[in-house]
Amino acid sequence: MLSEGDQVPDFALKDAEGKTVKKSDLKGKKYVVYFYPKDFTPGCTTEAAEFSQDYKKFKTSGIEIIGISPDDEESHKKFGEKMNVPFILLADTEKDVAKKFGVWGKKQFMGREYMGVNRTTFLVDEKGKILKVFEKVKPAGHAQEVLDAFKN
Repeated sequence: MLSEGDQVPDFALKDAEGKTVKKSDLKGKKYVVYFYPKDFTPGCTTEAAEFSQDYKKFKTSGIEIIGISPDDEESHKKFGEKMNVPFILLADTEKDVAKKFGVWGKKQFMGREYMGVNRTTFLVDEKGKILKVFEKVKPAGHAQEVLDAFKN
């Protein structure tokens, strides 16, 4: 997994509207990249709702939010519309970006092992350097936790 001080790897993924968003588009901006397992699941819904609720606070602080999951653009479009998500949701259907960040791996649920996205958030500075990594994120209260981390 990427660590504090590492550079964000290059990426190019489509958003809910089918527009390609690249790392280079974010140059000179502070941003949050949060990886989540799946649209419309309880934890992911909570996390999206809290980031949406606090979005104005992030924007006022000059911080963009980007959510990435293996879901496709159509799923993100429906999820974004239902949840009134004001920020970017990117489709990593091939899991390439999740693998580059080191968040694709073995998971366990009810005694069953499988491969999936480990819920992780990265805070990134204007130069594309990772300032902080949140692993094993608990969705409730996470948006405020991330906002507080940027202030420190």
